[in-house]
Amino acid sequence: MTQFAADRYDRMLYRKCGRWGLKLPAVSLGGWQTYGGYVDDETSRRCLYRAFDLGITHFDLANNYGEPNGNCEVVVGRILRDMPRDELIISTKAGYDMWPGPYGEWLSKKYIVASCDQSLRRLGLEYVDLFYAHRPDPDTPTEEVMAALDLLVRQGKTLYIGLSNHGGAEIRAKHQYTVRHDTAPILINQNAYNLLRRGVERTVLPTCAELGMGMIAFCPLAQGDLSGKYLADQPPPDSRLARSKDECALRLADPKKRKPIQALNEIARRRGQSLAQMAIAWILRRPEVTSVVIGASRPEQIDEDVAALKNIEFTLDELDEIDRICAEAEGAGQSSI
Repeated sequence: MTQFAADRYDRMLYRKCGRWGLKLPAVSLGGWQTYGGYVDDETSRRCLYRAFDLGITHFDLANNYGEPNGNCEVVVGRILRDMPRDELIISTKAGYDMWPGPYGEWLSKKYIVASCDQSLRRLGLEYVDLFYAHRPDPDTPTEEVMAALDLLVRQGKTLYIGLSNHGGAEIRAKHQYTVRHDTAPILINQNAYNLLRRGVERTVLPTCAELGMGMIAFCPLAQGDLSGKYLADQPPPDSRLARSKDECALRLADPKKRKPIQALNEIARRRGQSLAQMAIAWILRRPEVTSVVIGASRPEQIDEDVAALKNIEFTLDELDEIDRICAEAEGAGQSSI
């Protein structure tokens, strides 16, 4: 067994999932696009090891992560064999396209159970700690979805269940089913949330708080917009903006749309933080938020993001200024991430 930092639990803040006993680190590490994708296996191992040394005990995965789909779980599963399983929270998800035919995506009981079984085989685990319905399914009734998730808990394949990409009304409907039928409760909901994408503040955060659920935020850096890489007129040569012409790159190529990000960076500078650190701290300022899922292709990125925890308090003036800038960003089309 690999030796890890003895003081790892002194370095991290842990928060409960709403009213439930499960605690997650304020910063979690996700595998979307990275591990089993464009990051090589050895760097993936270094990232997971460094994260754990910093007190990150939660690794957030999904059945369709990696290239090809599922490869993230394969790569992470090999790494987990040399880590203390009982100190870790491993989450995965099901909901997106995985195999041909009518049973290979969405949230039918057939798909959910098969997906969980496949994920466990790829990970080499007897159970996962948290299993998510990855997206709402308009064609599958709530009772089928929740019965399937409850079955996984009863079978011992997952300890807890959660929702991902669900809106306030969808969260409430699924929660009400668990109460009426005394099935496995929903501990947490995962949604995109960042300075430039604040829709969850309208219904998701209030609903989670009312129902006693946690909320975990992904895309905290808005797919790189808030990473600090794109503040200058000329982006780094190895950046996505320099190498591609995808939607994010085209948006950032417009100086008018970089202006709000530069203004946010000025606030971060006054706070003694990088833009990325302030973006993470800003999400964690909300008591409804349990954790923020970061992505990292290098261990050094994890160190920088975790350092955001040194200052997650904001003055009212700072929050007012941030709100004004975000409103300007929305007007510039920047909030469409």
